[in-house]
Amino acid sequence: MSPRYRVTLTEQERKELEALTKRGKTHARRFIHARALLLSDAGAGGPAWGVADTAEALGVTSRTIEHLKKRFVEDGLEAALERKPREKPPREVTFDGAFEARLIAMACSDVPEGHNRWTVRLLADKAVELKFAESVSHMTVQRVLKKTNFSLTAANTGKSLQKEAQHL
Repeated sequence: MSPRYRVTLTEQERKELEALTKRGKTHARRFIHARALLLSDAGAGGPAWGVADTAEALGVTSRTIEHLKKRFVEDGLEAALERKPREKPPREVTFDGAFEARLIAMACSDVPEGHNRWTVRLLADKAVELKFAESVSHMTVQRVLKKTNFSLTAANTGKSLQKEAQHL
């Protein structure tokens, strides 16, 4: 069974939480967490509600209340009210706008010898060969082309052809 945490608020913390819940503008999650801490207060003058009762009154799960109490006891009031920061940073962008521009420019260029037209696999291989990136999946090339509404099978792939002037 998981350990139970006992929330005991100081007078200063209680006043801060009450002010937070009575203030007109605050985020919903922060408001609910503040109310949960006030209801769970087992100190002198606190209502000391149970986890299930607090969860039902606030419309959250009892697991949420347990996690909130744990964060309060271990990390303090601010950690309990705020979201936990990410442990892992978000993934870096591998293919940026410059890569996309070079890929589209290559798709608009002349087709290599021995091929009738560009294919996504041919574009992916050529992008690696020209060192646009270390490795490129053909699905990545397909997504870039789809995002820009570029069609490899259309009659005109973006190359501008010299048109003859019309005589009047």
